[in-house]
Amino acid sequence: MPTFTAPDGTELACHVRGDGEPLVVLPGGPMRASRYLGDLGGLAAHRRLVLLDLRGTGDSAPPEDPASYRCDRLVEDVEALRVHLGLERMDVLAHSAGGNLATLYAARHPRRVARLALITATPWALGMPVTAEDRLAAARPRKDEPWFAEAIAPFEKWLAGEGDFDPAFAPFFYGRWDEAARQHDARGGDEYNDEAVGVYGSEGAYDPPATRAALTGLASPVLVLAGELDGGPCPELALRAAQVFPNAEFVVQPGAGHFPWLDDPGWFSRRVAAFFAGSATPLPTAE
Repeated sequence: MPTFTAPDGTELACHVRGDGEPLVVLPGGPMRASRYLGDLGGLAAHRRLVLLDLRGTGDSAPPEDPASYRCDRLVEDVEALRVHLGLERMDVLAHSAGGNLATLYAARHPRRVARLALITATPWALGMPVTAEDRLAAARPRKDEPWFAEAIAPFEKWLAGEGDFDPAFAPFFYGRWDEAARQHDARGGDEYNDEAVGVYGSEGAYDPPATRAALTGLASPVLVLAGELDGGPCPELALRAAQVFPNAEFVVQPGAGHFPWLDDPGWFSRRVAAFFAGSATPLPTAE
């Protein structure tokens, strides 16, 4: 397990899976230990994944200053990892809330990003919040699934701010509520830093106009991948986010939720690997 030191002296850890050219991976959550990403549906067969545990998560030490959990302050941890790896420019993949960290990194260090993949990324940093309406619009068409009747009422209460997060509606975050999804969800409770979750997107973390302006200078290719069944972000919101980047391609993974590498590992890994390889004909079939 490689370790390195952040600019403020915090010891950070990353986990390496696979061989080949490095691909830096930023987890979501926010502030969830990187182990939930696994090998990203077999992507480690194509690239050497370097999965960062953000400060205070997984095997990375907590900082002396809890305010440093804020997303914009984590940018220099990512830059410290690039320096540690000895890379002039690096390929980056970010999932969910981690997409905001990757977006801020690209805005601040555009010449250090070779290619960037944003996987079901919530575009808070661009001033595009996920709404309750988005999530309900994605949820209601799943009314024929066997778990729906038990899940929808607590989901609606949670979205209305009238109830806590309830494991009963976890299936809405997955394209397939199978055994792999159940196990993945069950592990989640032990993978978060609850203190850091509240700080990550706190006041001052994002300046959408400044970020949008900075991204006009990003020449690097960007892949924005949405899940067809995901409500946060829904494909329409992800498309709007993709349009902010000067050199972006947008794709929707059929039948996928918020964790698309679980729903169809082969489709996901082939599509993402092709993007990072710069393939001219990257899109696999939906079969």
